[in-house]
Amino acid sequence: MTAEQERWQEAVTEAVLFTMGRSVETAQLAAALECTAEEADAAAKRLQKKYEEEQRGMQILKLETRWQMATRKEYYDALIRVAKAPKKQTLSPVILETLSIIAYKQPVTKTEISRIRGVSSDHAVNRLVEFGLVYEAGRLDAPGRPALFATTEEFLRRFGVESGKDLPETTPDQEAEIAEEVRKEVNYRFGTEPGEKLQEEEGENGPDEDQDQVFQ
Repeated sequence: MTAEQERWQEAVTEAVLFTMGRSVETAQLAAALECTAEEADAAAKRLQKKYEEEQRGMQILKLETRWQMATRKEYYDALIRVAKAPKKQTLSPVILETLSIIAYKQPVTKTEISRIRGVSSDHAVNRLVEFGLVYEAGRLDAPGRPALFATTEEFLRRFGVESGKDLPETTPDQEAEIAEEVRKEVNYRFGTEPGEKLQEEEGENGPDEDQDQVFQ
């Protein structure tokens, strides 16, 4: 085998181990390299030796019949400093609008939020949960048991209020708009008059994930 072929095998092995992010069987490396298990094992050993000689931030570990790329323990402290660094959270107008609806109407379902906004709000709600500003406060006692969402203590800290009662009062026009949206939702759900059905985005559980009754 030429030096160029060996370098190619090492490069492929490195790419596989990095991409997989877990231990990989020698047989899997052989399949990637289109060679025997013995040749794949030799390629991984050469790569392991180079990582050791150059003292890179990563190392190649042999775990019985498997290989894995991992961080050297000498650099754990540096990684912890990065992991603990606060992450900047960007609240877009869409997310802020969704957060406002939850704050004033909590606990509220995704479907009710979507009805008020006029578009599916699954992504915005999920982002707010990730940011720690909203949490699942329970389940509505209705078919499908849809989740109810409310604001968290982190929301109160971030916006400088002691409770939801301290939020700015809505104007009469805003209250009328919300009441009208709720009325349409009730009419739609109970069939008292025609309503416009929102085209929901399909989630993990399909398009009927948030089919629920309005919660008041």
